Amino acid sequence: MIVALLTGIVLGVFFFGGLWFTVKKAVVSKIPALWIFLSFILRISITLLGFYIIGVKNWQHLLLCLLGFIAARFAVIHFTKALDAKQVHLKKEEIHGA
Repeated sequence: MIVALLTGIVLGVFFFGGLWFTVKKAVVSKIPALWIFLSFILRISITLLGFYIIGVKNWQHLLLCLLGFIAARFAVIHFTKALDAKQVHLKKEEIHGA
């Protein structure tokens, strides 16, 4: 049961962390649609495969995996907000320091 929960957390960090990374890269890319499309295909394929492998045995493992996935969503949002705020703060210091 712990393995199913941890797998959900790992899948969630991969999916939502990958989404955050993709958006960061797509904003400065010359071909943002390609970044977004390929990232979506990769992230959804790996995530669905992980859910299938965990949930094929019984539905309780699938439910725990989903719970870990949702928990990882909130954790990634928390950490990426902190990273973005830190980067904005550093950029403001560079502007004022120049």
